[in-house]
Amino acid sequence: QVQLVESGGGLVQAGGSLRLSCTASGRTFSTVVMAWFRQAPGKEREFVARITWTGGSIYYADSVKGRFTISRDNAKNTVYLQMNSLKPEDTAVYYCAAGPRLSIVVAGYPNWGQGTQVTVSS
Repeated sequence: QVQLVESGGGLVQAGGSLRLSCTASGRTFSTVVMAWFRQAPGKEREFVARITWTGGSIYYADSVKGRFTISRDNAKNTVYLQMNSLKPEDTAVYYCAAGPRLSIVVAGYPNWGQGTQVTVSS
């Protein structure tokens, strides 16, 4: 089992920035990919970005490409999501996920954090 703890959410004005963190513990050696998903009220959980622990494969959803940056610090078992030029439509609960293979779907990730709220005001 892998435990994931997110932090860094909050309230920000449109155009502002936030950095989310996700620290993994437990059987982290069983994971290959770390990802961020988000879920807005009344909507399905959607993929945002993913990165391998080697850093060799990074992929973004089109909706965040050029504004968000995913990175990792292997020594700290932590993955980050730097979010710039935030828009009101970015408002959602952001979840960290860990999985054994490259995927952009919810079902591809057996390990999830509790989520952190990001609210962008207009």
